[in-house]
Amino acid sequence: MTQTDRWATWLSGLRTCGDVASRQRGFERIIGWRDRILENAELRAGETLLDVGCGERLVGFGALERGAGTVVFSDISQDLLDFCKEKARELGVLDRSRFMRAAAENLAQIESESADVVAMRSVLIYVDDKKSAFDEFFRVLRPGGRLSLFEPINRFAQTGGDTWLGYDVTAVGEAARKVRSFYEAIQPPDSDPMFAFDERDLVDLVRNAGFFPIHLQLESAIEAPLLRSWDTFAGVPANPRIPALADALEQVLDSEERARFVAHLRPRVEEGRGVSRTCIAFLTGVKPGVARSA
Repeated sequence: MTQTDRWATWLSGLRTCGDVASRQRGFERIIGWRDRILENAELRAGETLLDVGCGERLVGFGALERGAGTVVFSDISQDLLDFCKEKARELGVLDRSRFMRAAAENLAQIESESADVVAMRSVLIYVDDKKSAFDEFFRVLRPGGRLSLFEPINRFAQTGGDTWLGYDVTAVGEAARKVRSFYEAIQPPDSDPMFAFDERDLVDLVRNAGFFPIHLQLESAIEAPLLRSWDTFAGVPANPRIPALADALEQVLDSEERARFVAHLRPRVEEGRGVSRTCIAFLTGVKPGVARSA
């Protein structure tokens, strides 16, 4: 591999930063989401599955374990595709795997009506042109093919005022406003693809692309946050497009402000003294037509 790109670097950070227990909890949660994506896809033995935004392979390898004939791994990161290819070689499934560097909204390398299932996890939050992406998913599916996806609805989690990321920051309000402004300048909440859609938009996009029927499973929760070490919270960016909190604090706060901010926030993070607002969507759609015989 050449210099690791930001997507691979971010995923590597999630694997290695912080305490083992928090990493394990996060991994178990992701595996649960992966399993539901594949269950909703109703994958049958011998079928071809396109894993869009494959990342570190969890959806695609799960499909191979369930009897998929071929999995096409696609991602914009060549480093992650190389990682998947090496793992496929190690596990003896390279002959059932294909690898394509492609963005979700431009799958031109993939033939029309060549896949039985299109599956993905947390991909559309990074896609500006979601309409083109869904048009591409529809194009590459065979008649009777299924779309199965998972996306967080990040708009639900947004809060303002004296709360930041679910933690009370009243006592360090001015510093918190500087930090919030720093991040919002990078990812404006009203226009960034990570925030500028909700579950109704997803359903409309899928329907307008031609899928029918469509099913949406929406799960929202307001609860105590998962316990995390400060190293994980401050050391790993929430997504690949923004710096980690520790880096942001260095850029926008002076040493005194930074010390007060960390002294206030760190115990709340490590003791779970906050409020977590999450909303996740599992969505499936079918390309009309008669499915091919198994």
